[in-house]
Amino acid sequence: MKRAATGSVVKLGLLQSACSADPPANLKRTLALAERAARQGAQIICTQELFGSQYFCQSEAHANFKLAELIPGPSTAALQQLARKHKVVIIASLFEKRAAGLYHNTAAIIDADGSLLGIYRKMHIPDDPLFYEKFYFTPGDLGFRAWQTRYGKIGVLICWDQWYPEAARLTAMQGAQILFYPTAIGWHPAEKHVHGAKQHGAWELIQRSHAVANGCYVAAVNRIGHEVLAGVGGDGIEFWGQSFVAGTSGEIIARASGNQEEILIVPVDLEQVDTTRTHWPFLRDRRIDAYDGLTKRLLD
Repeated sequence: MKRAATGSVVKLGLLQSACSADPPANLKRTLALAERAARQGAQIICTQELFGSQYFCQSEAHANFKLAELIPGPSTAALQQLARKHKVVIIASLFEKRAAGLYHNTAAIIDADGSLLGIYRKMHIPDDPLFYEKFYFTPGDLGFRAWQTRYGKIGVLICWDQWYPEAARLTAMQGAQILFYPTAIGWHPAEKHVHGAKQHGAWELIQRSHAVANGCYVAAVNRIGHEVLAGVGGDGIEFWGQSFVAGTSGEIIARASGNQEEILIVPVDLEQVDTTRTHWPFLRDRRIDAYDGLTKRLLD
C-alpha cells in the first residue's frame, strides 16, 4: 500500500508504451503499468497522450469519434480505483466527448484519495501532415491550471502545448512545481534520416528550457511504436519514445529508451524548486509592465 511522501522527495512514474487498435487492451495495459509503477514506489503517475488508442489523428475520419468517452467515464473510474488503492496521484490523457459534436484532448487529474481534482483541455491544437488534430479537438477553454495534490503542486499541458513558453510560464505562475507533458510525437519515417536528430533535439531542448525559465521540474511522457493505421496506409508515424524528466536547471535526470516499453521511476526533490527560484530569480525580475505585446498575434 502507498505511503506519504518522505520529506520533500516525491517519486514520479512515467508510463511509456506502444498502443494497439484495441482500446480495452490499451486501458488494461495502462492499468497494469500504473499498478507496477505504484508498487515500485511511484507517487505521481502520468500516462502518455491518448493512451486509449493508436494515434488516430493520422487521418480525418468521422468513425474515430467513437473512440471518445465522457469524463468522468469508464477510464477515469478504473484509474480512480487504482489511485485510491495505492494512494497515488494519476494524470490520464483521454479523448473526451464533452457533448455531441464537441470533443477535446483532455487530461484528467486524480488525487491520491481517488478523487477527480479536475481536467485540463489541450489549448494548442496542431494541424500538420499525419497530425490532423484540428479535425477532432476543440481548443481548450479552461485555461492553464495547476493543482495541489497530496504529493505536490502540479501543472499539466499536452504535447503541442510543449512548444509554447507562454503555457509553461502561466502554469508555473500558479505555483506548479512539476510540469507534466503527456505526448504522442514521432518521426515521419521518410524524414528521419535527414531531420530526425534535429527534430528530437528541438523537442527535448524546448521542454528543458521551460524547466530553466520557471525553476521547476518537467516530465514528458511519450509513446513508442511504429503506427501505420488500417485504412490510412502510407509510412505512418515512428514514435520516438525517450520520455524524460528534467531538473530545475534543465538537466536531464532520467530518460527512457526510444523503442522499449518502460516505467520510468524518478525521485525529485520539491525543495529544489524554491532553492532554484531563489538563486535564479527569473520570476522576480520579469518586466510585467513591458509585455503587453504578447497578447497580439504579431508586432508590426
